[in-house]
Amino acid sequence: MAASELYSKYARVWLPDATEVWKSAELIKDYTPGDLTLYLQLEDGTVVEYKIDPRTKNLPPLRNPNILVGENDLTALSYLHEPAVLHNLKVRFVDSKLIYTYCGIVLVAINPYENLPIYEADIINAYSGQNMGDMDPHIFAVAEEAYKQMARDERNQSIIVSGESGAGKTVSAKYAMRYFATVSCSSGETNVEERVLASSPIMEALGNAKTTRNDNSSRFGKYIEIGFDKKYCITGANMRTYLLEKSRVVFQAHGERNYHIFYQLCASSHLSEFKAFKLGCADDFHYTNQGQSPVIDRVDDAKEMRNTRKAFSLLGISENEQMEIYQILAAILHLSNVEVKDQSADRSSILPNDAHLMVFCELMGVACEEMAHWLCHRKLKTTSETYVKPVTKMDAVNGRDALAKHIYARLFNWIVGSINNALKSAAKQHSFIGVLDIYGFETFDVNSFEQFCINYANEKLQQQFNLHVFKLEQEEYMREEIPWRLIDFYDNQPCINLIEAKMGILDLLDEECKMPKGSDNTWAQKLYNTLLKQNAHFDKPRLSNRAFIIHHFADKVEYQCEGFLEKNKDTVNEEQINVLKKSKFNLLPKLFEDDEKATVSTNKPTSIIGRSSQTQRDNKKTVGLQFRQSLHLLMDTLNATTPHYVRCIKPNDHKAPFTLDPVRAVQQLRACGILETIRISAAGFPSRWTYQEFFSRYRVLMKQNDVLSDKKQTCRNLLEKLIEDQDKYQFGKNKIFFRAGQVAYLEKLRSDKLRMACVRIQKTIRCWLARKKYLRMRKSAIIIQRHVRGYQARCYVQFLRRTRAAVVIQKNVRMWLTRRQYRQQRSAAITLQCFLRAYMARKQYYKLIFEKKAVVIQRWVKGWLTRQHYRRIMAAVVLLQSCARRMKAKKELKKLKVEARSVEHYKKLNIGMENKIVQLQHKINEQHKENRELSERLSAVEKTQSMEREKQSREIENLRKSEEEARRKAEVFPSLLEQLSFLQHELENTLSEKEAHNSASPCNQEVEELNMKNNMLSTEKNELNTLILEQAQQLTGTEQFTLNFYSSQLEKDLSEERSRYQSLLSEHLHLEERHRDLKEDMNFSISSTKSGHKRTDSNYSSNSSEFSQTLASTEGEDSPTQTEDENQSTVDLSVLLKLQRRVKELEQEKQSLWQQLDKREEAQQEKAKVRTETPQRTVGRAELDLETLKRQELEYENKRLKQDLNELRKSLTNENSEALPPAPGSVPYKILLEQLNSSNEELEMRKEEVLLLRSHMVRQEALKHKSSSCWILLLRSTDIHTLNEDGELWLAYEGLKETNRLLECQMQEQERVLSEKYRKLLEEMNKLKEEKEQQQKLLAQNLLLPEDARIEASLKHEITRLASENLMSVLYMSCELMEQHEKQEKTMRKLKKQLKFLMRKVENFEGNHMTLSLYAVILAVNITRKEKDYQGMLEYKKGDESRLLKSLVLELKPRGVAVNFIPGLPAYIIFMCVRYADSVNDDEGVSTLLNLTITSIKGVIKKRGNDFEVVSFWLANACRLMHCLRQYSGDEVYMIHNTAKQNEHCLTNFELSEYQQVICDLAIQIYRQLIKCMEDILQPIIVGCMLEHETVHGVLGSKPTGLRKRSTSLPEEGAVTVEVLLQHLGLFHTTMSQHGMDSDLIKQVVKQQFYIICAVTLNHLLLRKDMCSWSKGLQIRYNVWQLEEWLAEKELADCGAKETLEPLIQAAQLLQIKKKTEADAQAICTMCTALTTAQIVKVLSLYTPVIEFEERVSTTFITIIKNLLKDRVESSTLMMDAKKIFAVTFPFMPSAVTLETIQIPASLNLSFLTRV
Repeated sequence: MAASELYSKYARVWLPDATEVWKSAELIKDYTPGDLTLYLQLEDGTVVEYKIDPRTKNLPPLRNPNILVGENDLTALSYLHEPAVLHNLKVRFVDSKLIYTYCGIVLVAINPYENLPIYEADIINAYSGQNMGDMDPHIFAVAEEAYKQMARDERNQSIIVSGESGAGKTVSAKYAMRYFATVSCSSGETNVEERVLASSPIMEALGNAKTTRNDNSSRFGKYIEIGFDKKYCITGANMRTYLLEKSRVVFQAHGERNYHIFYQLCASSHLSEFKAFKLGCADDFHYTNQGQSPVIDRVDDAKEMRNTRKAFSLLGISENEQMEIYQILAAILHLSNVEVKDQSADRSSILPNDAHLMVFCELMGVACEEMAHWLCHRKLKTTSETYVKPVTKMDAVNGRDALAKHIYARLFNWIVGSINNALKSAAKQHSFIGVLDIYGFETFDVNSFEQFCINYANEKLQQQFNLHVFKLEQEEYMREEIPWRLIDFYDNQPCINLIEAKMGILDLLDEECKMPKGSDNTWAQKLYNTLLKQNAHFDKPRLSNRAFIIHHFADKVEYQCEGFLEKNKDTVNEEQINVLKKSKFNLLPKLFEDDEKATVSTNKPTSIIGRSSQTQRDNKKTVGLQFRQSLHLLMDTLNATTPHYVRCIKPNDHKAPFTLDPVRAVQQLRACGILETIRISAAGFPSRWTYQEFFSRYRVLMKQNDVLSDKKQTCRNLLEKLIEDQDKYQFGKNKIFFRAGQVAYLEKLRSDKLRMACVRIQKTIRCWLARKKYLRMRKSAIIIQRHVRGYQARCYVQFLRRTRAAVVIQKNVRMWLTRRQYRQQRSAAITLQCFLRAYMARKQYYKLIFEKKAVVIQRWVKGWLTRQHYRRIMAAVVLLQSCARRMKAKKELKKLKVEARSVEHYKKLNIGMENKIVQLQHKINEQHKENRELSERLSAVEKTQSMEREKQSREIENLRKSEEEARRKAEVFPSLLEQLSFLQHELENTLSEKEAHNSASPCNQEVEELNMKNNMLSTEKNELNTLILEQAQQLTGTEQFTLNFYSSQLEKDLSEERSRYQSLLSEHLHLEERHRDLKEDMNFSISSTKSGHKRTDSNYSSNSSEFSQTLASTEGEDSPTQTEDENQSTVDLSVLLKLQRRVKELEQEKQSLWQQLDKREEAQQEKAKVRTETPQRTVGRAELDLETLKRQELEYENKRLKQDLNELRKSLTNENSEALPPAPGSVPYKILLEQLNSSNEELEMRKEEVLLLRSHMVRQEALKHKSSSCWILLLRSTDIHTLNEDGELWLAYEGLKETNRLLECQMQEQERVLSEKYRKLLEEMNKLKEEKEQQQKLLAQNLLLPEDARIEASLKHEITRLASENLMSVLYMSCELMEQHEKQEKTMRKLKKQLKFLMRKVENFEGNHMTLSLYAVILAVNITRKEKDYQGMLEYKKGDESRLLKSLVLELKPRGVAVNFIPGLPAYIIFMCVRYADSVNDDEGVSTLLNLTITSIKGVIKKRGNDFEVVSFWLANACRLMHCLRQYSGDEVYMIHNTAKQNEHCLTNFELSEYQQVICDLAIQIYRQLIKCMEDILQPIIVGCMLEHETVHGVLGSKPTGLRKRSTSLPEEGAVTVEVLLQHLGLFHTTMSQHGMDSDLIKQVVKQQFYIICAVTLNHLLLRKDMCSWSKGLQIRYNVWQLEEWLAEKELADCGAKETLEPLIQAAQLLQIKKKTEADAQAICTMCTALTTAQIVKVLSLYTPVIEFEERVSTTFITIIKNLLKDRVESSTLMMDAKKIFAVTFPFMPSAVTLETIQIPASLNLSFLTRV
């Protein structure tokens, strides 16, 4: 590919720039080879000329296409160079607010200087288990990659985090450790993860400080090894530290701070435990006030101190040890304030009363005089003598500071050792992951020994990094089997040799330190003489003889030699150390134990005196040697592990959020090796595509004939045609490799081809539109011309007419105008004269008026001034008077106050009041007296009236009774009529007398008056009642509103409380299971030590009192069963007998009350019958006729049955018959016997019906002939039981009611059968519809496939269809066989019953041949007996509970139960056993059975909790058992749903409401396990189904990312589709339905399923930049539509699942909606109500075009969205909580299954149970 093709017009390049490093420009003229000038235009419109070097002829680097900008991986860019890397990072960091970017194997992390919500637990869960290239770059992705490779390759891993101060190294390392602690679990020890994380705040407090570049800069390097066991759970950790910056303890530059711990101590000095340290403000101490910046913004040192202390406690460091640490730190602060004074030029001293020195010695536990002495003196040893020499003030201050640094360093090392001891684990470490947090390459204006060591370490790390990158590149090429050449890369081994080799810089430094008179100057001269001409990486500055320059891999650095020797020696006055060793303080001697060991090992006997100290000094390791050894150890560790690199970049020096300084960024990119990685990648084949991706992307460049069935050959042919130079690409086994720039060239060809196609389409469309427009215009023009010409002709005719009329009008108008003008002129002249004369008169008048008013004004002003003077004088006089009167009033007030305090004054005041009170009280008493008199009179009148009324009513009642008696006797004795008329006459006389008597009463007037008053009071009362009613209505309205409000609030609180309770329950159950596991492990370990111990069935036993402590119980214990009766006192027998007696009495009272009620009802019925005797006779006659017919039919049937029975007996007993009768016991004999029994049963039933009908007829006849003499006595009786003393009629009546009930039950059963048949027909019809729709879908899909694939798909579908049909046919046949078997069993039972009835009836008929009388008929009803049916109980023996639950729970297979038996069969069987224990009043049996059931179910769920079918089965059975306990509890709330037979099965002795709650908790636990199991199944396929899969490849478009899937921990799986997800959902729904799970519960499960799908999909969408595009939004909406269709198909649209998908739907709409104007922003805010602001902004920031014609979302638009949504109150979290589980409810669902019909299948092996 020639340069002229790339550097053509409109091509974009990068130009060097001083401020922005690189600036973008565009060619305005094509480049031809040989040109020395490029004509360019900058982005601001400036035209520039770029001169090309004629020697190198290097052209400026090309810019990548916009489609590639913002890539997740820098190596995926087509052009790999510095400006492309810088621009890509800038776009991601500044525009998209993304801080992480991949660069091959390196993760580039840019410090945002802002807290981001991307580190929550939901983010960790989203990255857990994902491939590194699948998700957006993140520190969690690197940690997950390391964790997976450790588990897969069985190899230790390392994460190397580097960068300069302020780049965010510590935070990145902290989050990596948090990820490991979250995704792994502790192995046996508790809080291992917490202890590992707790080391971070301690190390930050002791090793971090504020610098000018960073508020929390790590001033040491550390390498933390996190250990894992064989299950890859954290077992412990170990920490190694490197090169602590001790000089910061005694000195800080301006704007910096000392280590955080000192300021935390000062901020907490007010606490009581710190009072003894005598601390104060940080500004009071020399070591903390030098930087003059004691406070960090938004940091509370006191709060941080609490966190530090909490971390110490979590790591097991006791409170005493913590106080000792703080005591040493406080002593260092006091040491900084010890003042050293000059005594002379070479002598110094410290005042003996120096307060800070005294506090220091007191805290350290040393002698003050001795310490003061050695701070100002030093001991010198020679071969012959030892003497003490005073030191100068400067030396004394330096010695004091050296002592402080040494103490702090020792304390730091001791704390690190203590942390390591706390993080050690007894468990064996199988593997580890190391996290290296080390300083990056540093260069300052003045570089000293610390910068030298840091850069030396970075040289070693860069060498290891280069080798690893090169190794990975070559492995990739070898794996793909492509030819490759050795890639040349920068090797910094010469620079490393310069530093660490023999006679290198460190060797010369150590040698100079051993010299007695060695100095920095002599060491510098040695460096010049030895290395200047021998090593090209060493140089000498021109203007200095005390500095040297090293050419590092990143840059050349100048180091100042001053202080190198002193820092390398790290000397301290040994006598000061000896003083500290003598301390009584416990911790202080421990800090110097290493020195004592070294001293003991070196102080061996020598032949020369005094050589021991020299030997000790020579053997002491220098700081440089120690650092070199520790660095070599670190490199050995890293080389033995698989490294992962994190490079932290500091974007700017001002700590401004999301602001990138290009100059600083490029410096760090060069220093951290990012550009070296780019160079190595660019030297090979950086762009890599799979054949499928390449074919899908560049299909547009192929012709139809070029497309072959072999995709690899198709891609080969295309590339050979497009790219002539075959060295620009290589074909691997699975990928195509391109050199740098080739992808951009292919993208250019693709864009040109699409542009040409667009131009052709536009040309054709524009031609069609233009011609269509021309034809439309031509047609319109002809129509317009026709109408215009007609309009013009009409206008001309009209013009002629108007011209003629105008001439006539002008003539008359001109005449009229002339006359009007004359009249106007004349009138105007007259008007002018009139107005002029009036004006002159008014002017004269106004003059006179003005003069008069001036006189008036003068008069009033003078009067006003006089009055003002008078008023001032009056005011002064009044003021004087008021002052005098006020003084007099004050005197009077004092006198009155004195008098008011006296008692006599109060008496005078109260005399009038007492009189008034007495008068008022007298009036009240009189009124009360009048009221009492009136009320007494009224009550007396009412009493007399009531007595009169009672007397009259009694008389009327007597008359009525006599009248009724007369009527009854009138039928027999006609003479009673005369008596009745006589009595009526007397009654009239008495009534008239009463009326006369009442009218003559003297009290009538008073009564009338009282009645009037009563009427008035009643009217007032009615008015008040209406007022009260109105107020009540108003209050009712308000109460209704408040009731609705509070009810909704209570419902909300209830749901929250339910969810909180269920979450607490799940936590409790989790802890309970963990406790049980630990106990089982302990029991197993104990049992393993015992010989001959074996586990028996006692494993299934549990404490019977578990009922009272279920929530705190530990299941699975092997303790024997204990009863509650052993722990409780015995029941008092006498009390029990009394209670039984009282119950009997109450029952008798109840029976008597019922009898009285029946008597009253019958009396009323008799009265009604007397009144309506005539119509009843007619109705009774019709009923008697009907009953007679029925009786005759039944008697005929009885006779026929009896004849059949006799014939059957004769045939059996006939000896002359041809065939002998069957022998007893033979099969024919049994069959005949069964037929006989059934005939007898039927005969008995007929007999009972005859008896019942006869009894009813007797009753009707009795009513008919009640006037006859034989029934007079019966009809006079008011009690029905006097008619039938033995209760025969009552029993007959009950028999009729039973008959009616039986008929009703039969009708209900028939209706149920019909409804069941109708339901089955509907189901079959729905299945046929589903099959039809599936066939249609399959046909539509097959039509889109090629012929081969169509045949294969049709074959697969036919196989699956035949398999499903076979399975359904087998299931259907099995169900039919079961139904036939059940029908046969029912028929057999029915025939047996009929035969028994017939046998009994035959015996009764043979024994009684006489005609039954009425009395006998009535007695026959009394001796009928009902057949004994099953009571719905299962009898078992004590001790069979374990066998029962072993067969029914532990060994039961849910599939067999779901297919062959009724749903919930185990729950029914268990409840029937509970009913039996309840019926026999066995409380121990009930509790034991229920406790063992709960324990067994928990055991099954724990053992097989990952099997969805098992969990679903036991959830359905647990709910059914809970519903049975409610349904048969006897509670009226639940009994209303039962039939009469079911109500008879209610529990009688025990109230099991607490067990209902326990089983409800168990159901909640199983439900949560079901959700977890379902989530584990759905989680791996959700992302592939909802996001990654495309229905038709290439239609929606794909972006040319070229990403490399770096993780190979999981094999490549086949693509999953939405159909796979729907199949899983359908399988879940079918399984739950087969197990008989409640429909409401299924809806809740489906709602939870859809929430998980929405949460996982949306979370991955928010973390994957490649998924945020318009086409992906279209795909998501299509997938969501398929889920909604599935809901509608399963009739689950109302379960709330669709609402849970709303966030995902809105996110898809957000990807597709227009995103440009403010109106679009308003529409987005209105639409996205289910998304948070953070989610909306994240989606808009991640939006990535996949084709050139799309546009990115501008930052201005995102800012508008933020402003519009700033007032929205919502959560700030970014991710949806994928672990959220909705609160589950279990609505009561009564069962229609009657317990007596349930049979136990033989396959369950429950033969020891007996139906009762």
